Amino acid sequence: MMSLVLAAASVTAAVPADTIDPATRAAVEATCFDYVDGQLEGDPARVARSLHPDLAKRRVLGDTPDERLGLRRMSKEELVELTKEGALKTPKAQWDRSCRVLDVAGNTASVRAETPWFVDFFHMGKFGDRWIIVNALWYSKPR
Repeated sequence: MMSLVLAAASVTAAVPADTIDPATRAAVEATCFDYVDGQLEGDPARVARSLHPDLAKRRVLGDTPDERLGLRRMSKEELVELTKEGALKTPKAQWDRSCRVLDVAGNTASVRAETPWFVDFFHMGKFGDRWIIVNALWYSKPR
């Protein structure tokens, strides 16, 4: 019985970042770069394909009293519209950006993305063969 429990646990256990399957890492990074590069290019279709329809994107508002625990919320539609407007469009020479896969467990992944404008922490889900950003908590860098 114990071996059965251990076998089941190993199926869903998190994979240390340095041992993530290279194909999985590449697929997760591709979704992250669709999001990041799509914003920097001003390509709303690229951003949209990286996001779950029920995306929860939030930023902690540091200037609200503790008892209010303020959050800035954004939907997929709002994010795609901001991309369409070119809100973060940036010349390619200034793209200093990265996507780092932090952890993978089954059909979920945790990722850190950074550009000159923001740092995002993503929770991604694998739907069929596609990795999609489901949740994002972000920090807006001072401009």
